[in-house]
Amino acid sequence: MKTKYLQLDDIKIAYSEHGSGKNLLLLHGNSENKGIFREHQLKHFKHFHTYALDSRGHGQSISCDSEYSINQFSDDVVNFCKKLGISKAYVVGFSDGGNICLFLAKKHPEIFERIVALSPNYLVSGTTDEALRQLNRMYKIFLLLKKLRLPVKKHIMRWKLMLNDIGITDDELKSIRANICILYAENDMIKEDHMLKISQLISGCKVKKISGCNHFNIYKKEKTVKEIFATFAATTACSADF
Repeated sequence: MKTKYLQLDDIKIAYSEHGSGKNLLLLHGNSENKGIFREHQLKHFKHFHTYALDSRGHGQSISCDSEYSINQFSDDVVNFCKKLGISKAYVVGFSDGGNICLFLAKKHPEIFERIVALSPNYLVSGTTDEALRQLNRMYKIFLLLKKLRLPVKKHIMRWKLMLNDIGITDDELKSIRANICILYAENDMIKEDHMLKISQLISGCKVKKISGCNHFNIYKKEKTVKEIFATFAATTACSADF
């Protein structure tokens, strides 16, 4: 699909747009880009008006930054919607995209009518011990490459997002009144009890484990897409295409 650009104050957001119907935003994970949702846009969600965004510092989006934050990413999504006149939208966010969803739910439940967060975590302690060891190991490699004057600034800034809390508190999660659902993988890099804790903090939050998948492929699974549509079913007559 053709990449489009939207100029905001300090970022040119790259995105792909497809389909017609209710607005649906698709938010990728750390160090990924909008391309992971290509099949979703062309096939699974073709009855929606989908927008797959490249987050700040990812994909083809253009900005000058000294650091990244999930909070800033969520502001970019809100400003994207305002600039395009999107007053109502559904959202699906994967991994860091799921973390963005937590901020969107807190800030603007009136805009984001229904939200599905895939494998989110708001505390770094919610990451499994083995995954955290691997993240720290890779971070040290990036720092070494930086000393060798290799262009890894963005990699380091992105990786730091996964090694720090995202900046939302328990009380802020308790204050959320959005229609939100959390889906997580049977073999996830986020601890099950952590995602259950998020669902317990958010009033009315639904949660479900998707069997036969891991953190990195949960968004691809037919079971996941069907659960997303089940979440959206109350206000849309569309069904998933496989």
